[in-house]
Amino acid sequence: MSMNLFLWVAIALFAGLMFTRVFKLLHLNFPDVTAFLIAGLLIGPFGLGMLGIPGVGFQSFADLSRVNLINEAALGFIAFSIGSEFRLSELKHTGKAATVIGIFQALTACLLVDLTLFILYLVLGEDVLPLPVALTLGAIATATAPAATLMVVRQYKADGPVTRLLLPIVALDDAVGLIVFSVSLGIARALQGGSYDLISIIVEPLLEIVLSLILGGALGFLLSWLEKLFYSNTNRLSLTISFVLLTIALSYLRIPIGPVTLSFSSLLVCMMLGTIFCNCCEYSTDIMERAEKWTAPLNATFFVLSGAALDLGVFSNLIYVLIGIVYILARSLGKYFGARESSRLMGCDRNVVAHLGITLLPQAGVALGMCNQAAILGGMDASIIRNVTLFGVLIYELAGPMMTRNALMKAGEITQKPKEKQSLKRFAR
Repeated sequence: MSMNLFLWVAIALFAGLMFTRVFKLLHLNFPDVTAFLIAGLLIGPFGLGMLGIPGVGFQSFADLSRVNLINEAALGFIAFSIGSEFRLSELKHTGKAATVIGIFQALTACLLVDLTLFILYLVLGEDVLPLPVALTLGAIATATAPAATLMVVRQYKADGPVTRLLLPIVALDDAVGLIVFSVSLGIARALQGGSYDLISIIVEPLLEIVLSLILGGALGFLLSWLEKLFYSNTNRLSLTISFVLLTIALSYLRIPIGPVTLSFSSLLVCMMLGTIFCNCCEYSTDIMERAEKWTAPLNATFFVLSGAALDLGVFSNLIYVLIGIVYILARSLGKYFGARESSRLMGCDRNVVAHLGITLLPQAGVALGMCNQAAILGGMDASIIRNVTLFGVLIYELAGPMMTRNALMKAGEITQKPKEKQSLKRFAR
């Protein structure tokens, strides 16, 4: 089993790297994220895995679940990196705008998807699109994928007003989406014939956010203090890596207290760890640069595995495709116009007003996590939610990184093409 694990990880990383070269030879100017995702599709259950040859691709989604540890670790480090963008010196200039835009665009996407799917519910009927499904999908629409966005920003070394607002807003999506989803899921369960449960709808989501911030903050202060005990940058980096892994592990704690279950969001905890660390540790800038090089292969593997996990079977049911198309269009409009109008209201730069909304379209891990929680609805409702979400993730993950890159280029925040030698060194170190 252990040999298979190492073999699968090696295949995933090798396939992803080779596909970036294939894209280069074909003169396809796509972000590396897109190459990784397509490589994943090739070696996944709907690609080489169909051949049934051991060691050649992933033959089933069960195989993919065995390397889920890689995905969990990668998401933790990605959240840690995004948290480091919340430096107080920069938040003085962008904090208010990022908060307003982050909340407004998420709620706009949710409301527009809810409204559009409600109209579709009236047209198709309860048997095809149940109302609880429409409500839950609206909440899932709030989530934006931090991983793909961060990868594009790093690859092209993007910098400017749009980029400085983008990363904090993507981070805020997790908190806003968590609250909206919990409330919507609670109402959806009530519509199925249950009863309203204020504890699960309001109390537990708020506690999860607060406790995640407290845990991440405490670990961040502890990490910043411990870094002073070391004089080697290599040892400081090792300590940082160990703390990120510790934070991921602690975020899976579930503590029942009477009717309430205390839980944590791994993304929020790791983000808060990164935020406190970058503001309290004088060595944080150097350590974060070193961590970016160390985690590059991990992130590449994560995206290949994400591509392999995309389920092409959702195309087999035209109803799911129809609902998925409506969901994608409504969410995209909500994100774009929500970001545009709120950034205009906050008096942001014209490039922010014009291009920020496009960069918020990618969707993946957080949405899939919400989708898994929605399985408690059971039966056809859970099946529709899962398939529509998978359809949306498939489209957004393949098109989203390219659209993010193009938007940042139009905003003038990607000024030069990344050097191939530098890209290769990033993965070789």
